[in-house]
Amino acid sequence: MTRYNALKADAHWQSVWDERRTFAADDHSAKPRSYVLEMFPYPSGRIHMGHVRNYTMGDVLARYRRMIGHEVLHPMGWDAFGMPAENAAMEKGVHPGSWTRANIATMKAQLKRLGFALDWTRELATCEPDYYGHEQALFLDLFAAGLVYRKESSVNWDPVDMTVLANEQVIDGRGWRSGALVEKRKLSQWFLRITDFADELLDGLAELKDWPDKVRLMQENWIGRSQGLQFRFRLSDAGEVEVFTTRPDTIFGASFVAVAADHPIAQALAARDAEVAAFVARCKQGGTTAAELETQEKLGFDTGLTAQHPIDPAVRLPVYIANFVLMEYGTGAVFGVPAHDQRDLDFARKYDLPVRRVVSDGADEDPVFVGDEAYTGPGALVNSHFLDGMDVADAKRAIISRAEGEGWGTGTTVFRLRDWGVSRQRYWGTPIPIIHCAACGPVPVPNDQLPIVLPEDVSFAVPGNPLDRHPTWKHVACPSCGVDAVRETDTLDTFVDSSWYFIRFASQPDDRPFDRTVAEEWLPVGQYIGGVEHAILHLLYARFWTRALRHIGKLDVAEPFAGLFTQGMVTHETYKSDDGRWLSPPEVENGIETATGRPVTVGRVEKMSKSKKNTVDPEPIVDQYGADAVRWFMLSDSPPERDLPWSEAGIEGSWRFVQRLWRIVTADKAAEGDDLALRKLAHRTVRDVAGDIEGLQFNKAVARLYTLASAIEKAAPSHDRHAAAHTLLLLVAPMVPHVAEEAWVAAGHDGLIADAAWPTVDPAMLVDDEVTVAVQVNGKLRDTLTLAKGTAREELEAAALASDKVVRALEGKAPRKVIVVPDRLVNIVA
Repeated sequence: MTRYNALKADAHWQSVWDERRTFAADDHSAKPRSYVLEMFPYPSGRIHMGHVRNYTMGDVLARYRRMIGHEVLHPMGWDAFGMPAENAAMEKGVHPGSWTRANIATMKAQLKRLGFALDWTRELATCEPDYYGHEQALFLDLFAAGLVYRKESSVNWDPVDMTVLANEQVIDGRGWRSGALVEKRKLSQWFLRITDFADELLDGLAELKDWPDKVRLMQENWIGRSQGLQFRFRLSDAGEVEVFTTRPDTIFGASFVAVAADHPIAQALAARDAEVAAFVARCKQGGTTAAELETQEKLGFDTGLTAQHPIDPAVRLPVYIANFVLMEYGTGAVFGVPAHDQRDLDFARKYDLPVRRVVSDGADEDPVFVGDEAYTGPGALVNSHFLDGMDVADAKRAIISRAEGEGWGTGTTVFRLRDWGVSRQRYWGTPIPIIHCAACGPVPVPNDQLPIVLPEDVSFAVPGNPLDRHPTWKHVACPSCGVDAVRETDTLDTFVDSSWYFIRFASQPDDRPFDRTVAEEWLPVGQYIGGVEHAILHLLYARFWTRALRHIGKLDVAEPFAGLFTQGMVTHETYKSDDGRWLSPPEVENGIETATGRPVTVGRVEKMSKSKKNTVDPEPIVDQYGADAVRWFMLSDSPPERDLPWSEAGIEGSWRFVQRLWRIVTADKAAEGDDLALRKLAHRTVRDVAGDIEGLQFNKAVARLYTLASAIEKAAPSHDRHAAAHTLLLLVAPMVPHVAEEAWVAAGHDGLIADAAWPTVDPAMLVDDEVTVAVQVNGKLRDTLTLAKGTAREELEAAALASDKVVRALEGKAPRKVIVVPDRLVNIVA
């Protein structure tokens, strides 16, 4: 028998699929439609096993859906804009475009080697004008509809690299590249009005039945709808300060008021007091996110002002400027209740402010709160005048009612969600299609001038955005009045690129972003697969984008992804050299760095990531074992929602199964005779594997296929054995498509197994006509009997009493009673 040659088969069948355009979706097909999509990759250089797992899952589903008669759209593209390309330009002296496109070519070749059933005719890259030009047109549509606006906003500014940094690029208050202290600056930024859709986005989560509960909860918390109270404190200088709180019930526990460094009160004080100005400047060197504010040291400056309590005028609260209050959140001012908010408690302990308990957990009503952990749980109000004894919810309603009745406050529904700032001071992104005119203000670029293409002749020798200092690109005439004007040099957040790419996959006319009718035939995406790290921003922005397009009449789709699956990560040990360098797995052998011979530090098993170099390149693995062994391993060893540790032993086991499958199918010959048990097992396996694939429970499907393969190997030659081997081949085809195609031809079939139909199930073969009956003596299991289903009670009793094992267990004693449960149990009481 010939051995299966994986490398030869892989190359052959991949070329056949390409030549025949086997997986190109037909927009005009009358078949039921299935849109299967994995989150598209960033072209960072090479794929790793984490990519392979993600795309293998989607591939199995796409191939299966084709076999059950669906027209399947399973496309691939590249999320190709972003900072890594600019970093490479600075580090390697290459152009971001050439670096990106070279990476795309490499990664595409790697993906093709794995035999994914992708529609490469729809391939797109977000860095190409034929994509981002249409994105510019959509941006202008949203601008015309009032969903885009410009305002000043605080950003992280690196004074050395002269660029805005994302929050994750600020490490311990310093720029991740330059190490310079990051400043908060006010810059004019472009925003999308995602908050206009906050209620829709929140309420729509209830309809997403095929999304993980954890993802829906994460989005619900991120949107963060809550009822609160907006009210005013009167200040000692005759002014007022307005605050918002979601915990108005705790108003009698207030011990201070704090305003942001950018608040008008702070700015007015800083203008006439150098000490205040110095503190405000210090605040600008901190973080800008809620998470950073929670962890950084709490700093305050006592302004000397006091705020009058709105219910108890005798109480005066000190007013601080505080570094943990942001102008962008709420009103830029808060009142602090230290006993019931950890941030406020930390601040109060630092500045020796009163800490008064107003919510009791039932154990302590002492107004003096002790300890270093705030109480944030439920309870009854205490030390709170007319609120005493109420629960938190009733107390909130009571305070809001009083504030509105007395005219010093208003009950308000607010959201944690903020409008989406899309401006990025970078070169490698979609140019924002706006022209700034001194006379006309921001003017949209006329549609017939799109796309606004990035200039190629840029330099990264000087820090900052090259578009700002380009000698010609940004200088244009105002489309409105014709005078000299300048282009917007900010580019769009790359999340914009990924907020509509799935629509462009569905429809790709040259003259517009998409054809509405064609796109709506495919959308929403039936099954979307990707990492849970994208559970909030990418998925939320995509949900907003489809709603915004519906709002302006471009598309009648609300939810972009009907089904969502968040797969687990592929993990691997991490390694560090003795001088602290991360090492890749090929650089380490038996705990030794191969290049130096020195011991390495073996770290935790973590998600594969390029930053820690613990990635495994699939190419040498495919060279050794073939694509199908890699695919089978990715599906077999762990539930797909859990992390999968990479294992050399696991891949070797998968390779052995591929060879075993080849032997089973190619050695099988038709023969006379029946094997009813094997026939039934084959039909049950068809049914169950179909359910497992639809449920994305690939490891369960693999286990069933192992069982069927073993049963075929053990069975005597027969007509049913031959049919079961044929069934096995069809069932494994979505998972190991190369060996399946090769065996299909070897078995004498015409055409491609990729075009073959999924096996049909005979319902009669799913009915069990035999049952296993447990036989007990005095409640202890002594034997099991396989009998015809529905056997009469008398026959069950007789068969049980005739069992040799039962006779021995009775030891000559006569049964006093026999309890029979038909088809299940016989219990003999002796």
